[in-house]
Amino acid sequence: MKDNVSGCPVEEAMRVLGGRWRLLLVWFLLDGPKRFNELRRHLPTISQRMLTLDLRALEQSGLISRTVHPEVPPRVEYALTEEGERLRPVVGAFQDFGVWLKQRDADVSSTD
Repeated sequence: MKDNVSGCPVEEAMRVLGGRWRLLLVWFLLDGPKRFNELRRHLPTISQRMLTLDLRALEQSGLISRTVHPEVPPRVEYALTEEGERLRPVVGAFQDFGVWLKQRDADVSSTD
């Protein structure tokens, strides 16, 4: 990951959560552990490579855990860590903002 150049805490958060998919992955994991293909079904336009890279980055930052169950074939699950649970209010704020944006856009469209 890139270094934080400004020292700003917002930049640090964006360094970890930036990009199109990471916060969405956290949102899906708020409901509980998910397997790789479950996450892929939730995000059908994400490439397998990008999903892998973003899951690794979130794991490296300590926000999610990866558990390999000793089965044949191996079952791998991703889950939020205790640190990752701290993102619950952040995701909630983004969700509220998204609902507001959709309503605002609907209100603008209905007045046209």
